Amino acid sequence: MASLTLVRHGQSQWNLENRFTGWVDVPLTEKGIAEAARAGELLKATGVAYTKAYTSELQRAQNTLTIILETLGQTDIPVVRDVALNERHYGDLQGLDKAETAAKYGDEQVHIWRRSYDVPPPGDEGESLKDTAARTLPYFNEQIIGDLKKGETIIVAAHGNSLRSIVMDLDKLTREQVLELNIGTGVPIVYEFDEAMKVVSKTILDS
Repeated sequence: MASLTLVRHGQSQWNLENRFTGWVDVPLTEKGIAEAARAGELLKATGVAYTKAYTSELQRAQNTLTIILETLGQTDIPVVRDVALNERHYGDLQGLDKAETAAKYGDEQVHIWRRSYDVPPPGDEGESLKDTAARTLPYFNEQIIGDLKKGETIIVAAHGNSLRSIVMDLDKLTREQVLELNIGTGVPIVYEFDEAMKVVSKTILDS
């Protein structure tokens, strides 16, 4: 049975400061480091042995993965880094304080930018969740699902929105349902698949 673990990175400095982060390469906080170590301990208790790992090109995801693998004693597995797993690009909002942005543009407009499915934030590079899925899912289905079909046991350390697009696909969520989906920092989500790559179980390790 194929196994896939998804983990959102631990708390980053801009998570702490309540800023739109996107593709800005900010580090983990001390809390984020602790969250990653805790994720490693939770996974260690399951006895999982990974054969391959994937992460984004941003340090907060990469460092989360490193801490987890160090905790597991599994640092010798191949690690693939790809921009396809990067966080959603927040365009001109990147680096802005979320509360100050809401005060400037209004709560309703900021909520639309943050939580709608297909409305991107302002700026040429801004991505909606739909745009993020269009970047992330082809890579996920070709590379990661492809490896699972070969018998690999995989862990992916990525970001809130790239992982939301993956979970939306795996859980067959509607556009409306995915808007209510929140993925916690440093919380492993473990999927098991049958031979036809149909999801047979989903476990969230949050205790």
